[in-house]
Amino acid sequence: MQSSPESTPHFKLGQRVHSAGDPGRIGTVRYLGPVEGYSGTWVGVDWDNKDGKHDGSVNGVNYFQATSQASASFVRPHNLSSGISFLQALELRYRGQTTQEEEDEMYVLSASNKRVSVELVGKEQIQDKLSCFEELTSASTSYLGVSSPGDPCEIGAVVPNLKELDLTGNLISEWKDVGTICEQLPDLVALNLSYNLMSDDIVGLPPLKSIRILVLNNVGINWTQVEVLKHSLPAIEELHLMANHISTIKPASSSIVQGFDNLRLLNLDDNCITDWNEILKLSQLPSLEQLHLNNNNLNNVFYPDAGVMLELLNGHESHEKGYKAFQNLRCLLLGGNNIKDPSSIDALNSFPQLADVRLSGNPVADPGQGGTPRFVLVARLGKVEMLNGSEITSRERKESEIRYVRLVMSKHENIQEIKLLHPRFAELKALHGIEDEKPLAGGAGPQKMATGLLSVTLKCVGASMGEKPSLVKKLPGTTTVGKLKILCESFFKLKSMKLKLFLQEEGSPLPMLLDDEMESLTGLGIGNESTILVDEES
Repeated sequence: MQSSPESTPHFKLGQRVHSAGDPGRIGTVRYLGPVEGYSGTWVGVDWDNKDGKHDGSVNGVNYFQATSQASASFVRPHNLSSGISFLQALELRYRGQTTQEEEDEMYVLSASNKRVSVELVGKEQIQDKLSCFEELTSASTSYLGVSSPGDPCEIGAVVPNLKELDLTGNLISEWKDVGTICEQLPDLVALNLSYNLMSDDIVGLPPLKSIRILVLNNVGINWTQVEVLKHSLPAIEELHLMANHISTIKPASSSIVQGFDNLRLLNLDDNCITDWNEILKLSQLPSLEQLHLNNNNLNNVFYPDAGVMLELLNGHESHEKGYKAFQNLRCLLLGGNNIKDPSSIDALNSFPQLADVRLSGNPVADPGQGGTPRFVLVARLGKVEMLNGSEITSRERKESEIRYVRLVMSKHENIQEIKLLHPRFAELKALHGIEDEKPLAGGAGPQKMATGLLSVTLKCVGASMGEKPSLVKKLPGTTTVGKLKILCESFFKLKSMKLKLFLQEEGSPLPMLLDDEMESLTGLGIGNESTILVDEES
């Protein structure tokens, strides 16, 4: 291992830098000094985008350990930049020469909420430009290599009315620099620091009394640091913490997260949380309305009973006051997890205010993985008004619940088993006045057949089938998928063609493949006025 000096005239270990001429290619300095076999001084950089040449070793000599096998490279100092100040970035973004395409895309909102064209700002005299800067309420210096605030006194003078600031993808790493910028912008309510690798030590950060929205996606923060950060965020309403490899929620001084009294939205998408018990530590946030947990690795959801809450709170004030878990939560996004058990779906009914749920991308909601189709999810979720981003209409809910009841009746006979596996079955059966199917006596065969008929619309969608009008057919609920394929060949005069059928459901972005040829229409939950698409095997 080669030894290296701690610094050179321009760079130091741990410093954030970008390629000269390309502020979007960002990395961290991991080595400074000579490289065996090459003259002069080199800077070893570990690139954020993994676009390097090696892992910190060259010709068998290890100079530093990169984050991946090909994320590092050695660069001459003159080919790197240590960045510019925030004020310089404002000048560059809003007063520099731009292409016509950039000018068409770039504008800011004035204090009167009108678009102010960047092109006009760039073409006026200096004094006119300054007066326009004073009008700015929203600005972005994303991916411009910002590494420092610049002269603090000038920030407030140049953009005194700034309310929204986007600093995504820069070289900022010290929290004190963030504090310096925010202190000079008393009206700032929204700040985006995503893709800045922030320091582990949150020091020098004053209270950010006006910040209501803070975006910290992919900044390397953990929950222990969030607990420190919250003391500087007394008014925070939205906190975005996507893609920070967070796996545990570690409250500072108790078993549950406290503070954040005004927090309405917490975004933990794209993290590494696997245990729902970690999420329960957030259950006493008093104002929490939206919780985003997409693309973690959660495998179940449950609503805590009194015993669980007693153990969790352990004498905390919330328990003494009788606060319910997630008492104000209206939106819970769980897409892209590993939830398999239908009981997790049923548990969502216990959340007092829950109305908006995302479950797409979970095995339990994917019929292709043995999960349930949308109509079953709608029926099992009694209070939900929005599912997977699509509104549940009153018509869809009624039809889904009726189909669900008939589906359960076709698959189960044991009452106790139904109560255990389908908690809403009895309620829905009574609500919609659905009677148990009983065999009819004597010569009532045709009548029995008539009561079991389903009106189904069949649509040909295969590319080589030609334009064929849709057909409405009355079919017995006992008709199997395999039998229906044979009937479709006859109905549409499709010879020597292998068919596949899809159920088109209201509210579902994609039709559901009917691939079990032995399953009946009733067994699939297909009800009256359903639409089945007839396609050809590719």
